[in-house]
Amino acid sequence: MSSPELILVVDDTPANLEVVCETLSDAGYEVATAINGDRALKRVQVYPPDLILLDVQMPGIDGFETCQRLKADPTTASIPIIFMTALSDADSKEKGFDLGAVDYITKPFQEKEMLARVKTHLQLRQLTKNLEQSVAEKTADLEAALTQLQQSQCHLVHTEKMSALGNLVAGVAHEINNPLGFIAGNLKPAQDYIKDLFQLLALYQKELPYPSATLQAFVDEIDLEYLQEDLPKLIDSMEEGVDRIRTISTSLRTFSRSDCELPISCNIHDGIDSTLLILKHRLKANECRPEIQVITDYGDLPQVECFAGQLNQVFMNVLANAIDALEESNKGRSFAQIKAKPNLITVKTQLSESQAVIRIQDNGIGMTDAVKPKIFEYLFTTKGVGQGTGLGLAIAHQIVVQK
Repeated sequence: MSSPELILVVDDTPANLEVVCETLSDAGYEVATAINGDRALKRVQVYPPDLILLDVQMPGIDGFETCQRLKADPTTASIPIIFMTALSDADSKEKGFDLGAVDYITKPFQEKEMLARVKTHLQLRQLTKNLEQSVAEKTADLEAALTQLQQSQCHLVHTEKMSALGNLVAGVAHEINNPLGFIAGNLKPAQDYIKDLFQLLALYQKELPYPSATLQAFVDEIDLEYLQEDLPKLIDSMEEGVDRIRTISTSLRTFSRSDCELPISCNIHDGIDSTLLILKHRLKANECRPEIQVITDYGDLPQVECFAGQLNQVFMNVLANAIDALEESNKGRSFAQIKAKPNLITVKTQLSESQAVIRIQDNGIGMTDAVKPKIFEYLFTTKGVGQGTGLGLAIAHQIVVQK
């Protein structure tokens, strides 16, 4: 069973207090009293009532001033106030309503009228509370549903993006591997053929030490000595190029690896390196700035169980944001100024209390205090139209926190 509603009666006349308190108590209400505005203001802070009956004319601060202070305080502003007064002029009533009172009771009191007004405003207050609670619950439900929808949309975008990117990168790696295998397979025989031809040429030169003028002219024209020295170097360069392409292909496959339903054991550093390789074209020097320097300070990390492909997407989003921040910080700076204080991205890993810690830092413009709390919000971006989707860090947050 609910406790009776508490009504605070504020009046400096003892006879009035007695009459009002007796009437309200007989009607089943809990009643508290105060003989002036100061005491009323102190009491409501300790025992907030459900309704206040407030006399207008009191010594010290009057009813109007007391009402104004109550309504100015957020903790008491919602308590309904009914003025009790012998004044019946329109100006006083208008002033009371302007200050926030809900009703007037004119002295001398009519018992039934007072109880009816008190009951009505207590019911209105309860209805308001119920409505506010219902609105709060609905709002909370809507916010939860919106959060869930945003997370689902974010997950869907991420899944589709990773699927498309993974298929594209894996396809490119596969297409690279076919001609790469052909070239790599033929380089060794080509080296052997060239070696044989040079040996044959050496034998001809030994047996025919005096070539004709036409043959000697051609030897001079092609600079045979230089050709014999440089051709093996060209083949070696081709082998280095093949190795480089093979590394790129491996990095592409490392970056785009499909995640299983369960985490897999992998080398975190391989994922970071493959991501940096894919972003290398954005790090290179251009006509506006020198190369963005990347310093990797890798600790001794063991194999880590994780969703490798999704973690690589986190590296991609964070590193791409770092590059964007550096590009933004370069605005208004000359090539020489940037060179004097070069763009720098540092990637540091370490093992701390059995956890792999990964820190990615740039020396760009940083974030304002207003931006920091919003960086993981769905669709929030500080970039211009067409430059940012507001999904990168939201996806990264979802992967790291939920996965």
